[in-house]
Amino acid sequence: MGSRLNPYIGYKGNARQAMEFYREVFGGELEMGTVSDFGSPDSPDADKLMHARLDTPDGCTLMAWDVPEGVPHHPGDNVAVYLGGDDELRVHFEKLSVGGTVTMPLEKQAWGDEAGALVDRFGISWMFNITARRS
Repeated sequence: MGSRLNPYIGYKGNARQAMEFYREVFGGELEMGTVSDFGSPDSPDADKLMHARLDTPDGCTLMAWDVPEGVPHHPGDNVAVYLGGDDELRVHFEKLSVGGTVTMPLEKQAWGDEAGALVDRFGISWMFNITARRS
């Protein structure tokens, strides 16, 4: 089977909303489990997500959790989620930018592809590379 590298993003109490939003953007199957679901119903964080996993129709996996109280949290400042592919990514770029900030519009780059970047409404950085059609 080999290994897989998947983004695992920590949120400060809004992981459920973020993952539901990403499911709307990308489609796919979303699994979510709270701290209570994983055996700690008396925890002050019982209703927060301990684990969420979105498997998209394209074979990508995005995972998330709610960072517990007292754990430092700096959304999006040290990691960007990268999406590379063809023209279908334009739709994802547009949907993810709603309520967020486009930091680099999709534009043709020196390497021939189009690239762009944005920060979504949850403070997560996204980088896009749309492969140029080769003849």
